[in-house]
Amino acid sequence: MKHNFGAGPCILPQEVFKQAAQAVLDFNDGLSILEISHRTTEFEAVVAEADKLVKELLNVPSGYSVLFLQGGASLQFAMVPMNLLGGGQTASYLDSGVWATKALKEAKFIGNVNVVASSKDANYTFIPKDFEIPADSAYFHYTSNNTIYGTELFEVPKTSVPVVCDMSSDIMSRVIDVAQFDLIYAGAQKNIGPAGLTIAIVKDEILGKIDRKIPSMLNYQSHIDNGSMYNTPPVFSIYVALLNLRWLKSKGGVAEIEKENKQKAEALYREIDRNPLFKGTCAVEDRSRMNICFVMENAELEKPFLKYAEEQGIVGIKGHRSVGGFRASMYNALPITSVHALIDAMQSFEEQQAKAN
Repeated sequence: MKHNFGAGPCILPQEVFKQAAQAVLDFNDGLSILEISHRTTEFEAVVAEADKLVKELLNVPSGYSVLFLQGGASLQFAMVPMNLLGGGQTASYLDSGVWATKALKEAKFIGNVNVVASSKDANYTFIPKDFEIPADSAYFHYTSNNTIYGTELFEVPKTSVPVVCDMSSDIMSRVIDVAQFDLIYAGAQKNIGPAGLTIAIVKDEILGKIDRKIPSMLNYQSHIDNGSMYNTPPVFSIYVALLNLRWLKSKGGVAEIEKENKQKAEALYREIDRNPLFKGTCAVEDRSRMNICFVMENAELEKPFLKYAEEQGIVGIKGHRSVGGFRASMYNALPITSVHALIDAMQSFEEQQAKAN
């Protein structure tokens, strides 16, 4: 058995894989999901149900549109300012990691950007706090979970300006109040579905307030007006996301999966803090539940432990090159039994080292 801690594209439920595989062979009366037209009533029903489930699972208020897009969060880095940042205006960004940096870099191509705070000098090992967001900002943008560095914002920064959030790696993992946000976007390949799909949740009233002419494919309104079918959508990715959303609902929804995610994270952090061979890499108060980053006290043991873990069926824990060490990504579909397998490996490796010394 493999225990997949990969950061993304990542683990999905086995039942979703099986259902998706069957649909590749036969989705509708002998036709594969890969070959049906996105204009068929059958696929329109897929999009309609996926839209309904996103709204239901996140308790999305009226006045918001759910969009199924392509281009990943990286395209959203440009779409957000293209739609919301007018000439002469300034957008405020929180710099809490690589993806936040990429987002503000793209925004600078469109207009003025104010970085309200950054933890770059500390290699993004903490979330900046006590920063001020200028009241005349066109919007405030932040990244809720930093996959590379293992930090997460659990509280929405207080501000009177529109709030935009990149939730690519923690959406659907915990309860949020969508009404606190004006635009949420997320690449699907963590907790929603496979790579190739991006979900945006847009407050309708924030659109259409700038004079800029926006290319149709970059205009949120184009996608809203066409029900996420302005062009051919990522049919298979949307279908697999639907299966995964059904799975999440069957488990009791976001509130129930949040309880599981807390248990998984607490168990692994407890072992990291207990085990003398390991240590966490970021501020305790900012620790992510989705991406748990840690290193060895003795760096020379990192390769031997990685090899040992792989022998136990544990894959995907090698840390990002900018942090080193290990990263255990624990998205919704990762069972707690896999977390226990990693903890067992850490403890048995500790015992081996104690005997060797």
